[in-house]
Amino acid sequence: MPAAIATLIADNYNRVLDAVAAAAARAGRSAEEVTLVGVSKYVGPVATAALVEAGCSDLGESRPQQLWEKAAAPELAGTPVRWHQIGHLQRNKATRTVATASMIHTVDSPRLLRAIDSAASAELPAEVLLEVNTSGDAEKHGLTAEEAKELVARLPEFPRCRVSGLMTMAAREGGPAVARANFAALRRLREELQADAPAGVTLPHLSMGMSGDFVEAIAEGATHVRIGSALWEGVRPEDR
Repeated sequence: MPAAIATLIADNYNRVLDAVAAAAARAGRSAEEVTLVGVSKYVGPVATAALVEAGCSDLGESRPQQLWEKAAAPELAGTPVRWHQIGHLQRNKATRTVATASMIHTVDSPRLLRAIDSAASAELPAEVLLEVNTSGDAEKHGLTAEEAKELVARLPEFPRCRVSGLMTMAAREGGPAVARANFAALRRLREELQADAPAGVTLPHLSMGMSGDFVEAIAEGATHVRIGSALWEGVRPEDR
């Protein structure tokens, strides 16, 4: 990769880091409370490796096959990457994804949680988040609030899964005010679920916010923001 492209990617990453830190400060939070998950689905292994070289050690992929391929790519061998599955996951892809991802953000049914539990082990449990549809958008995956409550009550049935929080996506329309309302709904739901959770279940994480709405997500308590397009601004298709 040309040095100029690597420098551009690094500059983008540092600019996003600064924006995350500024949003956290405005919310009275520390930047260390927010993990930036760099969404690498837009680029190949070489550009992804440049992002890792810039300092991004948490990477997210939407498609399980891309996650597996990127994790095995020679360009990323030996790098300190924590892989995140951030897109819809089918049950028949659970086994390989559990073996690769440090966190699965998109558990949206008891059947998927069962498949993940079967693929994990007592020695190495799978860390997962429950995906909740707070926008009401019929095109989005995710549990309803009531379904999430029912599933949390059943978590002792899945001893090889460590459910550590919730994930959502904001509505496509409505702008910052609607996005913040969607994120606030997830935060309030997390508080309700934690109050009634089975013994030993803690839900510290909220995965919410992307390039266009991470500021609102951080204001509502996001611990993980999933940033993609902002990291690749100015990078030409042929350099991706």
